[in-house]
Amino acid sequence: MNVLQAIFLGIIQGLTEFIPVSSSGHLVLSQYYFGIGSSQDISFEVFLHLGSLLAVVIFFRKQIWDLICALFHWKQNIQNEIHRKNRAVIMYLILATLATGIFFLIFKGILKQSYENPLLVSFMLLITGAMIFASDYIKNTSVPISNIGILKSLFIGLIQGVAIIPGISRSGCTITASLFCGIKRKDAANFSFLLSIPAILAANVSELPALKALDPSVLNIYIAGFVASFIAAYLVIAILIRLIQAGSLKYFSFYLWLIGIASIAYILLH
Repeated sequence: MNVLQAIFLGIIQGLTEFIPVSSSGHLVLSQYYFGIGSSQDISFEVFLHLGSLLAVVIFFRKQIWDLICALFHWKQNIQNEIHRKNRAVIMYLILATLATGIFFLIFKGILKQSYENPLLVSFMLLITGAMIFASDYIKNTSVPISNIGILKSLFIGLIQGVAIIPGISRSGCTITASLFCGIKRKDAANFSFLLSIPAILAANVSELPALKALDPSVLNIYIAGFVASFIAAYLVIAILIRLIQAGSLKYFSFYLWLIGIASIAYILLH
């Protein structure tokens, strides 16, 4: 893999990390079709996600700062009610992340093997398409993010765990699950973005030994992919939030069904 190929994959990852079309699925299929790197090079894919993580942190820096400040304001008065709600959000993020982590630990072997199966990835794209198509028709989404509740946050976390399978969109899963739980559309988007932070960090920690063992000669390739991923991800976050609020995610379904069916046909014929 060279720098230009890493930038190409970084752009794909950044564009598809938050758009509900599965970034990991696109990376696996891109590597399969174009022969770039290896679909088993999970450490590179995880490193690209760091670019997306930086984009989320910068875009939501004010909300993240408010969540941090809430940990240091515990007085019971009207002025600090907002801090109480933010602490509730932190608790739900932690619970959802724990549910994702437990799911991953139980099914780690199976989940990693799925990165070696482009045909499975193609079928998962079809499932993602059906899921986000249905999300546009979910009504009565009026629950604020601070009132998610323990059971619903655990449910969203488990669904995020399923999205480790390439082809299943993490953002699509968590947003659809949040809407299914009755959460406001904008809050569902915000919760999905915030939930990506610990998920991406955990993925990088799990691959830390492989990243430490990297040959210094390929570090520029990893950095090029990281920068491309960051720029692409930052550009799409605001656009996606507006699409979620407008209930316009179903258009991505047609794209996913087209890519999924075309990939299945190609793989079976070749």
